[in-house]
Amino acid sequence: MKKYHLLFAVFFFSLAMSAQSAQSFLLNVYGGYTFADKVDFDNSYARVEDGFEWGVGLEYFFIENQSVELKYNRLDTKMPLYTKIITPIGGVPPGTQLNAGDDKGALNYILVDYTYYFGSSSSKALPFFGAGAGISILESPRNGNGTYFAWEIKAGVKVKTSSPLSINLHAYLQSMSAAVGYDYYWDYYWGTVAYPDYVSTFQFGLGASLSYDFSK
Repeated sequence: MKKYHLLFAVFFFSLAMSAQSAQSFLLNVYGGYTFADKVDFDNSYARVEDGFEWGVGLEYFFIENQSVELKYNRLDTKMPLYTKIITPIGGVPPGTQLNAGDDKGALNYILVDYTYYFGSSSSKALPFFGAGAGISILESPRNGNGTYFAWEIKAGVKVKTSSPLSINLHAYLQSMSAAVGYDYYWDYYWGTVAYPDYVSTFQFGLGASLSYDFSK
């Protein structure tokens, strides 16, 4: 995953340098607390534990109160996996952790967000609502890395200062979807038909970002 960090660092640095001459670019640095979620499988379930999430983004205002943003966020967490039923081999009882000592991982979100700000550019406080989509790179020490579809929604308020800096206070909901196998059904015409079985995470969080406006 280190090569991804290096690529994004070079990418955002080059964009930030080129944006110094522009009038509608903001550099955002994110920090927040993301709460845990439970993910159910057929015979087991997993938890994506809560933790601190950080990130960086470059936001472009194409008109006064609407923007698009390319952002990268990372959540380092634990992902314990538990049994739901008594296992056929060894008779492991329900609730037993199957990956004890090997449950550390991370979620990396690469998203393109659209944000709408309510109010005029002269306002000191601007409520906003936004949504985005992209990919999530799941780091798992047991299964390696996987890339999946991801999305988020967010809402909050932007507080401006007399300097190029501003602060965003916001709540967010992030989701990642992954195929985890197949469910099989019997059809009168086609016989046994396999459909992909998907699971999704839904994690709520509270955060803030510090923004620097290159136009000021």
